Amino acid sequence: MRTKMFTPKDIANMRWFWSDYLKQKTGWLFLIFLMIVLQGFVLQQFLAITETGLRVIFTQGDLRDLLEVCALIFGIFAVRAATSYFIPSLSARLAGEAIFQMRSDLITRVLYFDQKFFDGTHSTDLILRLVNQVQDLGLFVGQATVNALRDFVIIVIVSGYLIYKSPLLFCSALVALPVIFLMMHFVSARIKVIRRNFESVLGRYMSNIDEMAGGMRTIKMARQEKPEINRMVDASSGIKSLFVKLQQSEALMLPSIDLSSAVVYMLVVGGGGYMALSDQFDIDGASIISFLLGLVIIFDPARLLAQFFAKLQASLILLDSIRSLMLTEREVSDRDDAKVFDAKDIEIEIAGGHFGYTATDALFNGLNLTFKAGQKTAIVGATGSGKTTVLSLVTRLYELSSGKVLFNGNDIKDFTLRSVRDKFSVVAQDVVIFDKSIKDNIRYADPDASDEAVLKAAQLARIDDLTLSRGDASVGPKGNLLSGGQKQRIAIARAFLKPAPVLLLDEATSALDAITEESVNLAFQELQHGKTTIVVAHKLSGIQDADHIYVLDSGRVIEAGTHAHLISENGLYASMCMAQSKPKESPQSS
Repeated sequence: MRTKMFTPKDIANMRWFWSDYLKQKTGWLFLIFLMIVLQGFVLQQFLAITETGLRVIFTQGDLRDLLEVCALIFGIFAVRAATSYFIPSLSARLAGEAIFQMRSDLITRVLYFDQKFFDGTHSTDLILRLVNQVQDLGLFVGQATVNALRDFVIIVIVSGYLIYKSPLLFCSALVALPVIFLMMHFVSARIKVIRRNFESVLGRYMSNIDEMAGGMRTIKMARQEKPEINRMVDASSGIKSLFVKLQQSEALMLPSIDLSSAVVYMLVVGGGGYMALSDQFDIDGASIISFLLGLVIIFDPARLLAQFFAKLQASLILLDSIRSLMLTEREVSDRDDAKVFDAKDIEIEIAGGHFGYTATDALFNGLNLTFKAGQKTAIVGATGSGKTTVLSLVTRLYELSSGKVLFNGNDIKDFTLRSVRDKFSVVAQDVVIFDKSIKDNIRYADPDASDEAVLKAAQLARIDDLTLSRGDASVGPKGNLLSGGQKQRIAIARAFLKPAPVLLLDEATSALDAITEESVNLAFQELQHGKTTIVVAHKLSGIQDADHIYVLDSGRVIEAGTHAHLISENGLYASMCMAQSKPKESPQSS
C-alpha cells in the first residue's frame, strides 16, 4: 500500500508543535543552526587541508608546511569539539523547556476535561501519553532532530565541495539516491503502521499491570497467580513481536545504503583512478584520496539521516497521540453572561431531565426531583437505578440532554461552574486518598487550614486519635495502609473542614462498622444543620430521619415521601427496609 511520507495530519501536528513550543525560541535555534553550519565548514576545510597535506607528503616534502597542515587540522577540529559540546547542551535545554511547557499545557487541559472522558479512559493511557510519549518526543526533538540537521548540513556543504572539485565524479555518486529514497518511502509507511499498533498494545499492557496491582488481594485469595502470569506474558509477547518488527523495518535502511555506497565507491575508485592516470583530466592522486574521504564523510551522515526518517515516522505517531489530547473537548464552559452564584440557602431541582451515558441508552426520561433548602433528602434504589448519576447532574459533572437543573429556580447554566461547585461538600464511597499524612489528606479540602482546624475536623469525623498517632507518616499509595472505614472518615473530615451550603453524601458510611457509623451519624447531624443535604444510601437505617425520600427504579421515581409514609405504602421501600432489618438466620448445626 502506497502512503505519503507526511500526511496532512502530520503536517498540521508539526505546525502545531512548532508554533506553540519552538517558534518563540527562534533566536536560540538560529544560533544552533549557525554552529551546525560551522561544523559543516570544518569538515569541508578538513578535506581541503588534507588534500594539501597529501601533496606536501607526496611532492613538496617540506616539513614546515607539513607542521602547518597538522596545526590547521588540530585548530579546525578544536572548533568542531567546542560546537559539539554547545550544540547538544543548548538543544537539550530548549527541548526540555518545550516539553516542560507541553506537559504543563497537557495537565492543565486534562484536568478540565469532561467527566465522561475519565469514565471512558484508563488511567494508564494518560500515564503513557503524559510520561512515556512526551518524554520520547522530547528526546527525539532535542537529540535526533538536531543531529539530523547536522547530518543534512554536512551532506550539503561537503557535497558542494566535491561538486566543485569534480562534477563528473560526484554525478556518479548520485546513482545511489533513487535506491535510498525508494527504501525510505517503503520503510516509512511500514514503520507508521507498526508504531501505531505498538503504542496501542503497550497501553493495554500498562492497563493490565494497573489492574493486576490494584486487584492483588483478590488474585491471591482466588489463587489466580498463574492465569495472571499467563495473561501478562501473552500481552508482553505481543509487545515483543511488534518491537522486533519495528527494529527489523528500521534495519532495512542500512543495508540498502551500504550496498549503494559500495557501488559508488567502486565507480569513484575506478573512474577517479582512470582520470588520475589520464592526461585529459586535471586531477591527481591527492584529489582522488580526498574525494573518497569526502564520500566517507557524506555517507556516514546519510546513514544516520536515513535512520532519522525512520524514527521520524514513529515520532509522528507519538505527536499525533499527544496532540489528540489537546484536541479533546474540554469541560462545559461558562456562558459569556454567566453570573457568580452566591446564595446561602439553596434549593435544587431537576425538571424534566433526560440523560443517558450513550446516545442510544437513556437512563432518565423526564426525571423530576426537588431538594429543598435546609432539608435532608435521600435517594434510594437498586444498583444502576441512577442514584449517583443524580449527584453528577446537580454538580454539573454531566449535562442533561434536555430538561434543566435549577438552583433557586434559575438554570444552573446561568452561573459560573466554579461558583456552583464551591457550594458543595462531598463525602463519597470512593474516596481519593493521597500518599501523604492523614493531616495533609484532610487539609486537601482547604490547603490554607491551620493544624487546629484540621484536628477539629478529624475529631468530628472520629479519626483524631489515628491522626495524632500517625503524625506525619504517609498512608501509602492510594491509602493502602488504611482501612476502608478510615479512608471514609478522612473524606468526612474534609467535609467538616470546609463546609458548604449543599452536602452530598454518597454511601458516606458504607465502610463503617455499626458503632463508628452511629457516632459519625451524630457528627453528620451537626454538619447537616441548615444545609441542603442529599443522601444516596443503601443502608436505610441512616435516612429514616430524612425530610423526603425518593425511591428510584431504572431511572424512574416510583415512590416518594417520608420514611413513615413509604412504610405505610408497603411498596419497594418497605420491602427494602424489611429485608435489611430481617435478622440473619444462624447456621444449622450438623
